[in-house]
Parts: sequence; C-alpha cells; structure tokens
Amino acid sequence: MEGECFNKLPEGCVSTILAFTSPPEACKSSMVCPMFRAAAESDVVWRRFLPVDYRHILSRLVQPLVFSSKKELFLGLCSPNLIDGGNKSFKLDKWSGKKSYILSARELSIAWAHDPIYWSWRSTPESRFSQVAELKTMSRIEINGKIRTQMLSPNTKYGVYLIMKISNRAFGLDLIPSEISVEVSNRTQVCNGTAYLSCGDRKKEMERLFYGNRIEMLNSRVIEGDGRVPCERGDGWMEIELGDFFNGDQGDEEVKMSLREVKGQNLKGGLIIEGIEVRPKCI
Repeated sequence: MEGECFNKLPEGCVSTILAFTSPPEACKSSMVCPMFRAAAESDVVWRRFLPVDYRHILSRLVQPLVFSSKKELFLGLCSPNLIDGGNKSFKLDKWSGKKSYILSARELSIAWAHDPIYWSWRSTPESRFSQVAELKTMSRIEINGKIRTQMLSPNTKYGVYLIMKISNRAFGLDLIPSEISVEVSNRTQVCNGTAYLSCGDRKKEMERLFYGNRIEMLNSRVIEGDGRVPCERGDGWMEIELGDFFNGDQGDEEVKMSLREVKGQNLKGGLIIEGIEVRPKCI
C-alpha cells in the first residue's frame, strides 16, 4: 500500500525533496520503489550536491572527468583529482559534498627551500604530487601555507593537517616542539599550539640525554601547547593537525597556516613534506 502511494507522487516532486537531503540518503531512497530510484538518479538531485562553482573546478582539473550524469560527476569528484597544474589536489566528501584541498609542497612557502644545501626536491611513488621536499640539514624550520575561504564550503568547520614523513636518517627534529598555528585574516580567530614531528623512539631519547639541561632552557622559549604528535593516514603518510577554523559566510578571507621551529638552533634533518590538507572536520 505504501509503495502504491509513493508511486502516485510526481517524480519531479520527489527529486526536489531528495535534493534537500544528503548523498547517502538519496542513495538509500532509491531502494524504496522504482519511481524513487528514478528520482534519486536525476540530475536535479545531484546538481544540488555539487558545489556551486563545480564548473570552475572542472576547468582546473589536470585530467578531465568523463561523466554522463551529475551523479557520475559527483562520484568522480569524490576521488582525489589533481588541479592547478598538479600543484593541488581536490575532492568532495562523499557523505556531505563538502570541499577539501591538499596544497602540495610546491604551493607552500618553505624557508630556504630553493637552496639545495638545505632542502632537496625529489619524486617518490608514494606521493600524489610530482615532487616532495626533504630537509637535508638546517637549524630552523619554517613552513607556511595559505588558502582563500571562498575556495571552501561555507558554514563548515575545517581542520588543517601537515602531511609528512620522517626519513630513516632524521636527526634533531624534536629537541623542542615546533610551534603551529592557523589564523583567519580580518578576524580574531587564531589557533595556536605545539607539535612533535616524530613519535618517541630511542634516537630521540639519546638526543635528549645528550643535550640535557639545554632542552629545558629552550622549552621555556616555546609557547604552551598540547604537544601534538603525528598519526597515520590511510594513504601511507603521516599527518599533524595544525589547527582548525570555522568557515562561515563572511565573504572571502585568507587562512594562514604554519609550522615553525626556529628557537632550538640545533641542526635538524630528515623531514619530508608532501603538503598541507584543508578538510572538513567531523563534529
């Protein structure tokens, strides 16, 4: 009886209703009856799940997507796609349709990264980008990135994550924690903290034993923070959360993100940077 009632509803009416749900709910509704299945597949529904600037995003793709419907386009954008000459990666969250970006190391401002004495640029099969940056030896680390809020989904809380690895030859990275921050311009919205670049191991213990009291003195120069540590990602890399921010609808603003360790003054090396990801946070 319920199925017969549903079948009496105009397909266009059902499509309009489903467009106000979410991608998972639209997919579930297709199992109700044949008419709902047709409505759930319609471009009316999936066009609403796409970002309003999806045509502009398509124009920036390195490899064009092939699609015959808005649903196929949505699903295609839910996989990582290189944009802007391969220097950024873009994708949609399949549950919400929210936008996320990864800025490659080439898109970041890394102090002295142009000097081969301090940093090397190389390709690696593990990276989605053509090159990653590896710290050879230097006494300071300064990594900065920025993104415009207009590129992101409105009314969404975003997290900012440094994507990195530590090579086997790493040294001197965690004598004192790095200072991290995320700041939205034109607002008082600032997120500060500290982070350790590598998890605890025997080498770090030996370095702390060797430097002894100097570490305690240097730690007094660093801002207080929660001492975040890297965690594993599903793509084989590690990530450290630099902070978060809420992207409302106040217009186009600049988000600045950074990781800095400039107070230790000891030589350090072995940090590999793939980029910085800006993605919606689960609330």
